Amino acid sequence: MTSKVDSKEVGLVAGLNLFHFFLGSRDLHYGLWQDDLEVCIQNLPEAQKRYSDFLLSHIPQGVKRILDVGCGAGGVATELLARGYQVEGVSPSPLLSEAAQQQAGEDFKIHQGRFEDVSFDADEKFDLVMFSESFQYITLETVLQDAQQRLNPGGYILICDFFKTNASGRSVIGGGHPIDKFMTTLEKSGLEVLEDKDITRETAPNLDIVDQMGRELLLPTFKLVGYAFGSNHPWLDRLLRWKYQKKIRKINRKYLSGERNAKSFARFKVYRLLLLRQSDNPES
Repeated sequence: MTSKVDSKEVGLVAGLNLFHFFLGSRDLHYGLWQDDLEVCIQNLPEAQKRYSDFLLSHIPQGVKRILDVGCGAGGVATELLARGYQVEGVSPSPLLSEAAQQQAGEDFKIHQGRFEDVSFDADEKFDLVMFSESFQYITLETVLQDAQQRLNPGGYILICDFFKTNASGRSVIGGGHPIDKFMTTLEKSGLEVLEDKDITRETAPNLDIVDQMGRELLLPTFKLVGYAFGSNHPWLDRLLRWKYQKKIRKINRKYLSGERNAKSFARFKVYRLLLLRQSDNPES
């Protein structure tokens, strides 16, 4: 029996293909929008490059072996390999793993599965474990412990991702562990915090681009398809709209309501880069 296809996975790959065709970008991660860069879809590849450069600039000297957890389409791994690092990836997505393999090359080893479930050899250790917009998808209670088990003594964990704030209200922007729970987990982990940078202001503009795409691309397309289908199959159109009315309302609110924007992101999310260091004697 074949396993059910994850619609989110298909959507990510479709978005990757769309960005590559129109913008030449092979990255799925957010862009870093600094003051000198106009926020527009045409500048997204440059913003994504700045994000990657910012992320990689925080890799400490002496690091050689890196585990890229949630390696996505392989954009960051490809850049790491080009800079001379030894890199392996972890990915639960067969479709994204295929894209990452094509981009990073056949020598890029990908551990297929969720980070919580992947089995590593006991002596398979790394100098740094990286979570680039993947930390939010991993079980908070065990992720730091699991990452430390993959480190050489004195190794590092690099996290670049967003978390939920304590703001009241309901956000259409999902994802992220609660920042308070994360900080409590971090305090109990025994890890030393070397860097903790808030880049919410520089990453929030990505949501304005998402909002623009929803209003100027998705909404007109959906209306056109709906008009054509409703004209040719009116009874079936009414039946489907009735049957899936809850899902339709959810999609409209999440992607087409205009609430998915930078202002909302900055209120409900906080985007942080954290560089953590394990003790030289982690079991002591």
